[in-house]
Amino acid sequence: MKFRLLKGVACVALAVMFAGCAEVRTIDYSAFKESRPRSVVVLPPLNESPDVQATYGLLSQVTVPLAEAGYYVLPVALVDETFRQNGLTASGDIHQVEPAKLREIFGADAALYLSVKEYGTSYKLIASETAVTVGARLVDTKTGVALWTGSARASSEENNQNSGGLVGMLVAAAVKQIISSVQEDAAYPIAGLAAGRLLLPRQPAGILHGPRSPKYMTD
Repeated sequence: MKFRLLKGVACVALAVMFAGCAEVRTIDYSAFKESRPRSVVVLPPLNESPDVQATYGLLSQVTVPLAEAGYYVLPVALVDETFRQNGLTASGDIHQVEPAKLREIFGADAALYLSVKEYGTSYKLIASETAVTVGARLVDTKTGVALWTGSARASSEENNQNSGGLVGMLVAAAVKQIISSVQEDAAYPIAGLAAGRLLLPRQPAGILHGPRSPKYMTD
């Protein structure tokens, strides 16, 4: 009986191990390494969440992690105004502009296409969570080839121990709801965290270091 139990546990452990291995996303970096972009133009994110602040809440925070990764990033305010001057105000329309046209206008080696899947605070009976989920695609503006894709999520509930019992959880949820209601954009700092996770180089599925990084060409 003990042998059968141990055998069963071993089988479950192996299944979990292989399932975890199957979830690891591998990326072919050959196109990225061949292109080696130096400059990036960031397009206004597509907002797939119900929060109208999502597009600019994220857009205003992507420059720092990209610059820290070693890339020259065109000022997002200047890029946004350039699109407006040319009659493009909707993210969906901007994302339809050909990469070669973006290269002609901005002179950038690559374009970063972002989408906001989740943005804002959701309230439940004994908990509330402010979360941001972002997807990204880096495209070579000369060839139109996708160099890298990625996604990241950040939440206010990370490392939450749920201590204090039911009453404590209810009080904590009420406090969070009050704080979120008086803040103009409670998801804004969470968006910054998600942007950092998405764009700061990390392996095995992160963006590669740019030419301004001391780690350039070491990925």
